[in-house]
Amino acid sequence: MKEISWSEFERVELRTGTIIDVRKFPEARKPAYKVYADFGKEIGILKSSAQITKLYSPEDLLGKQIVGVVNFPRKQIGPFMSEFLLTGFTQKDGSVVIVQAERRVENGLKLA
Repeated sequence: MKEISWSEFERVELRTGTIIDVRKFPEARKPAYKVYADFGKEIGILKSSAQITKLYSPEDLLGKQIVGVVNFPRKQIGPFMSEFLLTGFTQKDGSVVIVQAERRVENGLKLA
């Protein structure tokens, strides 16, 4: 495992957001959803392609508060432009468990 400095960690914008819309993404090579999340007034609404279909339905995700990396460059995924990385833990079977705060917090807060 490569170590990073504290200043390198501080550059990563891990922010809280609330999922406000989820759409199927049939054009994706691997099963995925188009996820739209509200990251508060400063950042606004961003979208992401997320391979989280094994454990979550679109209905399960609506209103769920998540942690996303919001300062990666945008990434073109097929016909879709992804604007943030939804964080999660990939299990041995390939399913992803979404990272969440232990309690509901304001959208846009930075992980410290």
